[in-house]
Amino acid sequence: MSYVFTPPATVAVPVVGQAAQFAVHRIYCVGRNYEEHAKEMGFTGREPPFFFLKPADALVVVNTGETGSMPYPSLTKNLHHEIELVVAIGKGGKNISAAHAFEHIYGYAVGLDMTRRDLQGEMKKLGRPWSIGKGFDHSAPIGPITPAAQAGDVVNAEILLHVNGQERQRSHIHKLIWNIAESIEHLSAAWELQPGDLIFTGTPEGVAAVVSGDVMHGQITGLSELKVKVV
Repeated sequence: MSYVFTPPATVAVPVVGQAAQFAVHRIYCVGRNYEEHAKEMGFTGREPPFFFLKPADALVVVNTGETGSMPYPSLTKNLHHEIELVVAIGKGGKNISAAHAFEHIYGYAVGLDMTRRDLQGEMKKLGRPWSIGKGFDHSAPIGPITPAAQAGDVVNAEILLHVNGQERQRSHIHKLIWNIAESIEHLSAAWELQPGDLIFTGTPEGVAAVVSGDVMHGQITGLSELKVKVV
């Protein structure tokens, strides 16, 4: 088959302990999924889950032991970090029940849902989509995927982020408002999940701005850590 231009290379994430990489299909994100973060954004309680997407080529893939680079994006003066557990789907499906959700998980990674907060805020006020605040180039740094069997007790893992050695965010995965299985259940009712899908599950409290030169260091117990410098 011929194409009018050369198709882009497949976006893929390294897998801990394997030569084969995880080819990415879509990136789903769960909004306001920790209670304390919801409060700092002006919301309270367990609202129904909602989702937004980022393009697969928004990933900034960082190998184990390396420090990735993320360009400071255009149009914003308020770029925020959001540390998140990323769930990698290995078996697709539609209307997956929470009871069977973990059967569909290939592994887990540390990710950052970077946000042009000022642009997102403007869109919220106007009742418009958040795409310009969330789905921009290089907005989704991610570390290597750890296969589920090697990831340990992810449900109870600690999640934290340091910026330039200073702690910014710290919580535990069990504090998710909609837990991993529930998020998969809700997502798969709206979209048919496919192998290669990534789910950014939400960020805890402590989101704040970063500037050029800052180094973000994200960690989740049992997973390969993530280091990214804003350039």
